[in-house]
Amino acid sequence: MEHIPDEGFRDSIGTINEEGKRVWIYPKKPSGNYYNKRKVVSYLLILFLIAAPFIKINNNQFLLFNVIDRKFNIFGIPFWPQDFYLIVISMIIAVVFISLFTVAFGRVFCGWICPQTIFLEMVFRRIEYWIDGDRGAQMRLDKQAWNAEKIRKRVLKWMIFFMISFVIANVFLSYIISSDEVLKMITEGPAHNISTLIALLIFTGVFYFIFVWFREQVCIIACPYGRLQGALLDEKTIVVAYDYVRGEGINGRAKFKKNIDRKQSGFGDCIDCRQCVNVCPTGIDIRNGTQLECVNCTACIDECDHIMESVQLPKGLIRYASESEITEKQKFRFTARMKGYSAVLFVLIGILAGLMFLRGEVEAKILRLPGQLFEHKGDFISNVYTYKIVNKTAKDFNDVTIRIKNPEGKIVMVGTPKIKIKKEGVVQGTLFIEIHPAFLEGDKTKVKLEVYNGDELIDTATTNFLGPRSFN
Repeated sequence: MEHIPDEGFRDSIGTINEEGKRVWIYPKKPSGNYYNKRKVVSYLLILFLIAAPFIKINNNQFLLFNVIDRKFNIFGIPFWPQDFYLIVISMIIAVVFISLFTVAFGRVFCGWICPQTIFLEMVFRRIEYWIDGDRGAQMRLDKQAWNAEKIRKRVLKWMIFFMISFVIANVFLSYIISSDEVLKMITEGPAHNISTLIALLIFTGVFYFIFVWFREQVCIIACPYGRLQGALLDEKTIVVAYDYVRGEGINGRAKFKKNIDRKQSGFGDCIDCRQCVNVCPTGIDIRNGTQLECVNCTACIDECDHIMESVQLPKGLIRYASESEITEKQKFRFTARMKGYSAVLFVLIGILAGLMFLRGEVEAKILRLPGQLFEHKGDFISNVYTYKIVNKTAKDFNDVTIRIKNPEGKIVMVGTPKIKIKKEGVVQGTLFIEIHPAFLEGDKTKVKLEVYNGDELIDTATTNFLGPRSFN
């Protein structure tokens, strides 16, 4: 049976009217089993989001995305510009994983994990329900004249929203410049950090604008994931779905009336109460099928189950289901498409794991100075090099030396023979490598070098050594 949408079906965004103006959404306060589970998940994620910048592993911030200094910490592991390939592979893995998850379970990420949805639905809207009341009370308050009650409620709500936005901005800044820097700026006071304060207020304004006015438009207009799901979903994907086979019946929907056998009369189980529409935070009618605005928040499932219980009809008219399950009663199965995504994901994870295992905590690069030829220094041939040593660890190196392993030769440092590198620091300099012609393989010889901190080998490097074509 093909699903035929009702006259309320629309082919445009539900938050825009015919004149192209914004239609404000007043969602009913949700309640129910799924909503209770979402609250637990949401508050745990909020706690993690706030705590993550302040958690340290080996003195490294648990999560840090310092674009300014090009330094990233992921799960306490520091990544530098030299490790950018690992960041790229990690991002590809994240995209493939989200694609696989979307193919299998739809837009669950948006409703359960996305920070935008979590903060809007579990923080800002709950405060709004507390101050302004539920759906009907909010609609009446908006139409109400600006009397003392409305001013009091608006000012209180906006002040709380601004303070929360300011806290979110500080947490966001902790991910960018590190929590240590943020705490340092707080203790120093705003007078000593005017530029940072301005940036902080800009971020606060952005978050305030998003959560006070833009709201669901982020999911509908700004977020590309909503568009991406249209290319990823198919009839096998589990989504928040309306069972139109059961809901529409033979003769369509009908209002609930006592002592009427709906099956015998040919009516579907949907009593057209529109509570699923009223509770939707993006203003859609789930009965019109999967739509790009649906964030799989499950509010309509809870509301419909409550209505079905009250009229003594089976729950699950709106539920997690695929199109195939609704029409053909097929249960979820791992399709060839999902297997393909999984294979790519496992290969990428394997590559990342291998590269992470081979990744060193110290990276040394020793390169010949461009444009310089060899020199004769007594019985030796000399080449000049530049070196760069990156210390990715959280400890200082105070006794770093560079030694030549093969062929036999010696290193002459320009400046101090011992190098000091601070934690998470970089040192650059110049050195000469001198080798006797007897040990050269020709006009170009591979040289292997070792970098030590005291007696501990911390890295190796190879470079080319130029010599004369003939030693006679």
